[in-house]
Amino acid sequence: MLEHLRPAGRDVGRVVEWLAGNVRGTASLQDADGALLAGVPLPLDRDLVHGLTSGRLASAAWEGDGHHLRLATVEHADRIHVLAVSRRAPFERHASEAVAHTAQVIELLLAARESTVAGRRLRRATADLRLAILQLLMVEDTVSARRVAAGLWPGLLDAETACVYVMESDAARRDRLAEECLDSTEEEALVVRCPAMDGHVIVVSPREATAAALRSLVRRHPGTYLGGSVWQSLARTATAYGQAVSALAVARFRPDKTAVYAERTRPERLMDPVALRGWTAAVLRPLDALPHHTRAELVGTTRLGLEFTAVNTAKILGVSRNTVRARMERVESMLGADFDDIAARAVVHLALRTEINLRDGRVGTDPGVPPTGLADLLAGPAVRAWAEQLLGRLDEDARPLRRTLRAWIAAGGNAERAAQTLGVHAQTVREHVRSAEPVLERQLPAFGTDLYEVVLAHLALGDLPRPVLAGEAERRPPPA
Repeated sequence: MLEHLRPAGRDVGRVVEWLAGNVRGTASLQDADGALLAGVPLPLDRDLVHGLTSGRLASAAWEGDGHHLRLATVEHADRIHVLAVSRRAPFERHASEAVAHTAQVIELLLAARESTVAGRRLRRATADLRLAILQLLMVEDTVSARRVAAGLWPGLLDAETACVYVMESDAARRDRLAEECLDSTEEEALVVRCPAMDGHVIVVSPREATAAALRSLVRRHPGTYLGGSVWQSLARTATAYGQAVSALAVARFRPDKTAVYAERTRPERLMDPVALRGWTAAVLRPLDALPHHTRAELVGTTRLGLEFTAVNTAKILGVSRNTVRARMERVESMLGADFDDIAARAVVHLALRTEINLRDGRVGTDPGVPPTGLADLLAGPAVRAWAEQLLGRLDEDARPLRRTLRAWIAAGGNAERAAQTLGVHAQTVREHVRSAEPVLERQLPAFGTDLYEVVLAHLALGDLPRPVLAGEAERRPPPA
């Protein structure tokens, strides 16, 4: 019987089966309503069972029709179950003691199972709460995120800045990795099982010591990789997450299996900050008429939707993909953009990212300066030099990588349509795009910041037509 109390053998059904074999009879466990919980059904006297389940009797014995019956109560969670054993021979001392002891063991097993289930529910609820906090951060609702976190993890999000890390492992080992992340960070970080990628664990931490703790985990676990963002404000959690994912792609090729996002020259940093601010305000002005909560919800969803697929965005935010598409279509309509056009996506992405920088005080503002058009922003010598240097790398390859990439972008990232335009096979287009990635040091097929920067370089050089959004068009002077 002690074997059944070991962690690997705690099964009430097996204990009831063991009892039946031990006393050479049949056994059953049923609740007060007569529902069978384990064993085989036995015909029991209703009055006798009621006496046991009501607490009036602790045990009972009955014999007749060539059978001997022993019944014992099993108390669990304010309820009384009945353990019944039937056999043809009378119950000698050994058999009677086996029934009594088994009833006690079943009580222990039921209590342990209840505790295990309660613990599992608590862990699931805690994990769901962590995910909810992350989702609030992803849509820039830092006030609500702090309020939710304060109940269970006081002080966790008190800092103004944080780093986001993404750990990758085999999906089957992710739960164990997440638990070790919680232990190693001493619950001073937000640890979330990524809802979009089965092998990913997301860690948001305002503490510098977290990086060393996570690197130690990577060293101990083969086949595990770590990507980290630069320090960002909590409102830029979505941006930091994108940086961590980009760094993770680099970590897969590093000997230590870790990488931190390398801040490179961003095109917006080469633009006049005041003019960029004015252009951003004009482009996003159609959204300003919305209530603050609605605007934040639409903008947060769109910012993620431009970085990831609708399916993954929905999983990250905890909404349906139809909700993601509906929100993005509303923004698309209000801004006068066509998100099937990669250039339009890149321009809206630039405006949304600049708006975040404005909140962080990284871009100067001067409301008295009239807005500048996108063409003027991209025409600056610093931006053009950056674009030439970036795309000029492709010219060193004997293949027409630059021409193929331009056609692929113009075709909305569709290799088949780009192939028809170029008169080549679609596989050739795909190979050229893949070959351009290490040269440009950017991920291209996965829509996101890397691709949009390459698109902006094409726009700066006039290699692609510049999209005109509704807010910008309204500010254009009328033709003479």
